[in-house]
Amino acid sequence: MKLSRWIIAATAAVASALLSACDVVNLEEIRPGITTAAEVRARMGEPGFIHHGNDGTAIWEYSRQPQGVHCYMIAFDRKDVVTRKDQVLNDANYARIADGLSKDDVRRILGAPATKVVFDNLREEIWEWRIEGVPSTEETYFMVHFDTGHGVVKKTSRRVAMKG
Repeated sequence: MKLSRWIIAATAAVASALLSACDVVNLEEIRPGITTAAEVRARMGEPGFIHHGNDGTAIWEYSRQPQGVHCYMIAFDRKDVVTRKDQVLNDANYARIADGLSKDDVRRILGAPATKVVFDNLREEIWEWRIEGVPSTEETYFMVHFDTGHGVVKKTSRRVAMKG
């Protein structure tokens, strides 16, 4: 039984490393103003989620959670040409998460979380993203706490855990 868990964990680690390596190569080839939605789909696959704008634009979400520490958002104009590509799990975006934002607002900023947990006694739902941390011997997580009564952000926090 322990051997099969080890094999699953090792396979997940290798798959995550390969996916990260592919992202580096594929993202380099995606150029704002040039690359089309069809080309992005061919390189990156189907997006995990598509955020539609009222003006006919779209943002495709490629979250690498829960194993990875990145979430890429690729924006398209009305003609399905890339306008920008961003790795959104960063300090600037964490700072944008403010009290009163909705779950949809947070999803548009940070992408899909690695986990969602409800604490009824605290009247909180906590979304958590695994993020890049320092030092590399620790795993770092960014958390958004939602009030379950109103469904809006009430605070953010971070936690650090030792790897392994």
